[in-house]
Amino acid sequence: MYIFKNALLSIKRNKGRNILIGIIILVIACASSIALAIHNTATNLIKSYEDSITKEATITFNRKGMMENFDLKDKETMEEAKEKFDEIDAITIENVKEYGNSDYLEDYYYTYQINLNGNNIEKVSSDFSFGEKNDRPGKEDMPDEASDFTVVGYDSVNSMTDFINGNYQMTQITEDAWDKIFTGNYVFINSELAELNDISLNDEIILESNEGDTYSFIVLGIYESNEDDAEQMDMFSKSSNTILTSADYLVETFSDQEDIHANVNPTFILKSFDDTLKFQDELYEKGLNENYVISTNEDTALESVNSISNVSSFATTFLIITLIIGAVVLFVINMINIRERKYEIGVLRTIGLSKLKLTMQFVFELFVVSFLAILIGTGIGASCSKPISNQLLASEIASSQEEQNKIDNNMMGGPHDMKENNNRPNTRGIVNIQAYDSINAVVGFKELGELIGIGVILVFVSSLASLISIERFSPLTILKERS
Repeated sequence: MYIFKNALLSIKRNKGRNILIGIIILVIACASSIALAIHNTATNLIKSYEDSITKEATITFNRKGMMENFDLKDKETMEEAKEKFDEIDAITIENVKEYGNSDYLEDYYYTYQINLNGNNIEKVSSDFSFGEKNDRPGKEDMPDEASDFTVVGYDSVNSMTDFINGNYQMTQITEDAWDKIFTGNYVFINSELAELNDISLNDEIILESNEGDTYSFIVLGIYESNEDDAEQMDMFSKSSNTILTSADYLVETFSDQEDIHANVNPTFILKSFDDTLKFQDELYEKGLNENYVISTNEDTALESVNSISNVSSFATTFLIITLIIGAVVLFVINMINIRERKYEIGVLRTIGLSKLKLTMQFVFELFVVSFLAILIGTGIGASCSKPISNQLLASEIASSQEEQNKIDNNMMGGPHDMKENNNRPNTRGIVNIQAYDSINAVVGFKELGELIGIGVILVFVSSLASLISIERFSPLTILKERS
């Protein structure tokens, strides 16, 4: 009990020195609490990103893997390769539905693409301005296209990734377009095609198959292309002859027609990127040709969390540097403190106080000062950490909101039921974190416990100066030097 009373008296007697130590620990505690809060906020943000990212998987043809088994210079093996290639079946709607029935998936969607010719409309072509097609640079050996128009059917809004990623943008649309587009023979057409044929909203266009069968469509929307066509030697966009409609309508109308070839492009939404190989093996078991492989958007999607990961790493590094510098400064100050109190140590040792008890007194003094400083510093840090962390979050929300606004602008608002249910498209790594107005980045009991633990470690590290000095000091020598 004596050493604790003496420690408290010593703290009162040496106010200036203890205030200096307290200020240093207070600054360390304040900086540490802010660093911890930012680290925790960044961790929460990363988790929200990872939870919100749409984990897409697509089926791609492994051309490189297939050709590794064949010698390109050998005619016989190339003929064998061609036979193997011809044996690979295209993916059908039935395949997609079977593959989509998997425990590894949250959802799936697909596009259904066919080619048709124009009946009452003319395709967009550069021929009228650049002369004959074969006169265009780099087009000498290009055969005439088999069909005028590419008709792409979407099974849902989420499959309309060209609008979501900004390749397409709506310029005109009927009020009820999003209610009708997936229900029948309704289409969106390119603005260049509309201008060439003087097509307006609600006009009828007629397309026909190679066999001469005709099909009527109603135009509900006109879009323009924002695709990068720099490598294309053409004055018009690649999508100028692309007509967008409902996949269900195309399947219902054209799936039984042998003269119409369809390309089905499915996209599967994984529950976790860790399930990619398991899902691929499951598809092989269901009959998918092994020359197909599963590709995901993991690398692209997770790029969005790199900046937040950097913030988290910076906060951790800052915390470590702060603690190291603080420990060194406290150790030096404690060494100076012990040297200034040599005579006091000599007297206490002479009257019989053991080295252990004397060390405990010095440690207790430093612990009391440190504990008070940590509480004050933590309070200051907590009050600063919340606005700092939420400012960090606010910038991320603004960035995400900007991406979502771009999607809304591209689709001119999107379907009404999506707006009502706040169920907007969320694909290709676009993160929906609008639900987080703020993160409670205050220093809670967990962080307070961590800071107290850090303070205790700093006290013991800086107290090494007491242990070393007291062990080295001889009380008689100290008193003799004093006299």
